[in-house]
Amino acid sequence: MTILLVDDDEDDRKLFIDATKEVDSTITCFSASDGMEALAYLRDDQNAMPDFIFLDLRMPGFSGEECLIEMKQEPRIANVPVIVYTTSRDVRESVRLKQLGATHFATKPVSPEEVYYMVSFIIGERW
Repeated sequence: MTILLVDDDEDDRKLFIDATKEVDSTITCFSASDGMEALAYLRDDQNAMPDFIFLDLRMPGFSGEECLIEMKQEPRIANVPVIVYTTSRDVRESVRLKQLGATHFATKPVSPEEVYYMVSFIIGERW
């Protein structure tokens, strides 16, 4: 299983990747520090499509929402489940993002235990 994490915060990326390895050491986790880097990775035919994309919503420049819109317009990427991973707790925003193609809207965990639980729950779901 592979996961692409898109998050501008280096500490949050490290926390997520470390917790994911605890869930299952066979998970390969790639990361991108912004939406443009993520799209470049996903558009490169040399890279395998991830099984899941965790996408931070609040990033400077090219936002997570803009990245989501771009992802869902590209046939190669469109069917990959995207979990919006953010500090926001706005229900209206989560509804709008689901309408744009997000699979889930998850409030960004702050501890390794919370990341572990979230990742184990999401990868355990039947898609």
